[in-house]
Amino acid sequence: MSSAVEILKKYWNHDAFRTPQEQIIASVVAGNDTFGLLPTGGGKSICFQVPALMMEGICIVISPLVALMKDQVQNLQNKGIKAIALTGGIYENDIIDILDNCQFGNYKFLYLSPERLQNDWIVERIKNLPVNLIAVDEAHCVSQWGHDFRPAYLKIVKLREYFPKVPFIALTATATQRVQDDIVLQLQLKEPQFFTKSFARDNLAYMVFEVEDKLFLMEQILRKNPQPSIVYVNTRKSCTEIVKQLESLGFTATFYHGGLSSKDKENQMKLWMEEKAQVMVATNAFGMGIDKANVKSVIHMHLPQNIENYYQEAGRAGRNGEKAFAVLLVHPSDTMNAEAQFLSNLPDKEFLTQVYKKLSAYFQIAYGEGIDEQFSFNMNQFCVKYNFPPTKTYNALLFLDRQSIITLSQEFSEKITIQFLIPSKEVIRYISLHPNHEAILMTILRTYPGVYEIPTNINLPLIAKKSNSEEKKIEQLFENLKEKDIIAYTSKNNDSTITFNEVREDEKTINRIAKYLEAQNQLKKHQLKSVLYYIKEHQQCKSQLLLRYFGETKPEHCGICSYCITLKQRVENKTIAEKIIQLLSKSDLSSREIQKQLKYPSDDIIFALQNLLENNRVVVGLTNLYSLK
Repeated sequence: MSSAVEILKKYWNHDAFRTPQEQIIASVVAGNDTFGLLPTGGGKSICFQVPALMMEGICIVISPLVALMKDQVQNLQNKGIKAIALTGGIYENDIIDILDNCQFGNYKFLYLSPERLQNDWIVERIKNLPVNLIAVDEAHCVSQWGHDFRPAYLKIVKLREYFPKVPFIALTATATQRVQDDIVLQLQLKEPQFFTKSFARDNLAYMVFEVEDKLFLMEQILRKNPQPSIVYVNTRKSCTEIVKQLESLGFTATFYHGGLSSKDKENQMKLWMEEKAQVMVATNAFGMGIDKANVKSVIHMHLPQNIENYYQEAGRAGRNGEKAFAVLLVHPSDTMNAEAQFLSNLPDKEFLTQVYKKLSAYFQIAYGEGIDEQFSFNMNQFCVKYNFPPTKTYNALLFLDRQSIITLSQEFSEKITIQFLIPSKEVIRYISLHPNHEAILMTILRTYPGVYEIPTNINLPLIAKKSNSEEKKIEQLFENLKEKDIIAYTSKNNDSTITFNEVREDEKTINRIAKYLEAQNQLKKHQLKSVLYYIKEHQQCKSQLLLRYFGETKPEHCGICSYCITLKQRVENKTIAEKIIQLLSKSDLSSREIQKQLKYPSDDIIFALQNLLENNRVVVGLTNLYSLK
């Protein structure tokens, strides 16, 4: 068996682990249930990937983030490691192929969305796999006290029954003590070995500034620190608007949000990673798997949803160990309006029921049907059709997703519909005359036998895979066939896809999950209060405030946050004022003479003199000489 360091060197080209990765790996290899609390950037995936490669068999990885699963699988495959993901929206035959590969194809990693554990036949197949480790990523999702509770995570414990001797590893970047205790309870971890890394980031200056003009201060920060930066905003519209504003000021900037196509996301990311764009303006869709070490500034233009998200997003700055800045810009109206706006966008049971029913009607799903059906979805069109407020609707859909009623994949998609307009014998004749199109057209005919009768939704990636063709080539063929009146062809862009994970049961479905909705709303209110407290508290070190939220204490101030800088300035101003008084007790002096003798910056001298004047400690004469009063 190769050692952990040998595997790290072979596949990741690193010579040593970060603390406490090596200790976690040793615990897992020894067969212990293990709990890793590693803040963002702590390298959680290494903690299960390395030990899985050290042992015979396959590692099951459970994660709620489809994009992250795809990213990790791709990275493993690029290293020559056999890995595969079983997410939502995969046809049953393809699932069988995937599980066959896992059983007989020497695969090392099977990534699963937790919802897949609700399918008994899939669980039966998983029971036959040679499992060596079960890794639960984003483990806070198993706790109702966590910031992203997903009831489907409660099904993970079933794997404990089937694999009683297989170690579990639970990993999360953010969990309070209450959440940690609940994770151990819900996953039935047996005498788990705990490994935590401090949440303290000594090189990261947490700054909170209340300003009237956020754009002006953002410009100042980016000019002073011209290294790679991230600006977080809360809407897709804000992404494009701020990029335009930055470009008008002479900055190079690009943007990233969930509504972009995979290709556009890749291109935008590349611009920023290669530093052809200084600034990445993004929604919270940006960040998963991002590991750019030299990010100097992370600026939040809007209030974060909770401290957990803020800590993770801010923590993408300064991973190279150099001083970096996490800046939260607050307009006076932000805190005043936050509570009212936030509460109005929390869906209640009645609204959730409406959204669920209308969603089923929108896709023409009959009562008792719809399970495993997938649809392209444009949320704006849905909201306009039923006169729903977009933010509140999005929150309702997100809740249904987290309850595993639906899977909401917030990725750009393209809905393609075709129908043959000529008889089948004419299609066969066309194929005989154009043999280079045979693979594509025969794949369509075999996959969609009804394509002659009605407009049929085409799964482009599936056809490309089965016919061994490029998607672009298939689209070009569709355009050509449309021009020749051989097919009717429509292509429509959508910003997401929705998969129904259960049959439609309306009130019965909503009644079952209503208790979780109330608990979630209460938790979100509490989280907002924590965010507002962090912003409004002006008498404590910002780093200490964040650490205390996660149950960690640090007696000394960080020395670099907005509070600590203000404190230093107060102390320094007091010192300067005292020295000015000492000088003036001997003779009257001008501001220039005072500066020459004290050798402090002119701005600091003027500031101290203004304070002394306001407090009637000194006076200034007609000759501009200062004297004691």
